[in-house]
Amino acid sequence: MNKPLVAILSGAGISTDSGIPDYRGPHGLWRKDPEAERLVRYEYYMSDPEIRRRSWQMRRKNRTLKAEPNAAHWAVAELERSGMPVRVITQNVDGLHQLGGMPARKVLELHGSARSVVCTGCHARGPMEDALARVEAGEADPPCLECGGILKSATVMFGERLDPVVLGEALAISKACQVFIAVGSSLQVQPAAGLAGVAAEHGARLVIVNAEPTPYDELADEAIREPIGTALPKLLRDLANPSD
Repeated sequence: MNKPLVAILSGAGISTDSGIPDYRGPHGLWRKDPEAERLVRYEYYMSDPEIRRRSWQMRRKNRTLKAEPNAAHWAVAELERSGMPVRVITQNVDGLHQLGGMPARKVLELHGSARSVVCTGCHARGPMEDALARVEAGEADPPCLECGGILKSATVMFGERLDPVVLGEALAISKACQVFIAVGSSLQVQPAAGLAGVAAEHGARLVIVNAEPTPYDELADEAIREPIGTALPKLLRDLANPSD
């Protein structure tokens, strides 16, 4: 019997057990400190050197690069290793799915990666750790070493468009999958949230694992409110072994 294609859309909630804060949740950073959003808004970043300096200091303190995968990330990779066709579409920029064992080619990063930097001029890329080492050494706003342009995290800032190629691949997977699991996502940020609706419209079984209600709960075959670190591994084990 052919195994179903499983698409997993992951949001910030899957990484909170790894110590990465949820930016949009009830206790998220944007609600606690609305000014922090200015540091990751593209137009401010590009036009204001002081915003860039503050952004680099924020990146220095960011726990993302030190975070380790948790039980939910391991469970996703374990499902893939079991032979189940799995594709991850993530709204996260932490790279924890790949660190947890998912092949990079099977992970679509809708919002880019905080583990790299990119030049806004020549588009040269490099490791975030190298750029942060320059900040530690005294460069408040390190320029691109190739062309002298403005460096930024290789993430999609507020005010930037998602990569149309990555989004197109995510849409194709959402249409083709038989099971679509939205985990740790508020399903409020478009166009990523709309992928859940696309999957349901194309006949996929829609499962939502999230602490708070989402706009897509009524479409879901199942909405799970239990903690992600225990609920997702159990759900994926049941998928891999339906007769157990």
